[in-house]
Amino acid sequence: MAEPTADNALWIRRPHPASAPAIRLVCFPHAGGSASFFFPVSAALSGADSRAVEVLAVQYPGRQDRRLDPCIDDIGALAEQIYAALTPWTDIPLAFFGHSMGAILAFEVARLLEERDGVVLAMLFASGRRAPSRHRDEHVHTGDDNAIVAELRSLSGTDSTLLGDEEILRMILPAIRSDYKAIETYRCAPGATVRSPITVLVGDDDAKTTVDEARDWARHTTASCETLIFSGGHFYLTTHRTAVLDTITKTLLSVSGPRAE
Repeated sequence: MAEPTADNALWIRRPHPASAPAIRLVCFPHAGGSASFFFPVSAALSGADSRAVEVLAVQYPGRQDRRLDPCIDDIGALAEQIYAALTPWTDIPLAFFGHSMGAILAFEVARLLEERDGVVLAMLFASGRRAPSRHRDEHVHTGDDNAIVAELRSLSGTDSTLLGDEEILRMILPAIRSDYKAIETYRCAPGATVRSPITVLVGDDDAKTTVDEARDWARHTTASCETLIFSGGHFYLTTHRTAVLDTITKTLLSVSGPRAE
């Protein structure tokens, strides 16, 4: 493995380093989310029964310890930066897990890895997001702050105490607005696919993604695609944490790694 640089470390967090992992799972947060959202996943998968899996988590700019870094409001530009930061980590098989906006970023970074390096993921987990080609005309990012807060409350993925604190809101809303602009202005390239298998996870009552929209991820891979449906809304994965972790673990320990071609 090439030694990560300081810039790599800004983007890629490694909560529980493993000495000799068999596979790395790179996690991509939702709009407004941060790498720390996946630290519990890393802790769980670093346990004795899962030590073959090492978790990396992407930290987008404009939040937490990167609060002073300029936000990036374009999916393509974000994908380019993440792709570059992942370069030191491609020495062993990779899998991606992306939730909501993170699923689209995971897909676009996977495409860059294939096109430029011939690296095919062992698995792409697409969670809580409709297929890249299933566009909806949404404009949350153009609304005022109250509209964005209302959107966050409706999805139940942000601590309500944070949403009621004006000082905290002033710090976090710019990054959230930027993320929403990135995902709402994203357009999938016609016929875009990856060669990795895809596992889709979706809540059956997700206002942002119907089950049919989620199943259409099958159109974006030349390999297999499986859709797993959970009860719940957009953040079903917090309610079904154990089941989601079991799915990730069993899948990762059964799939082959990426191929350099």
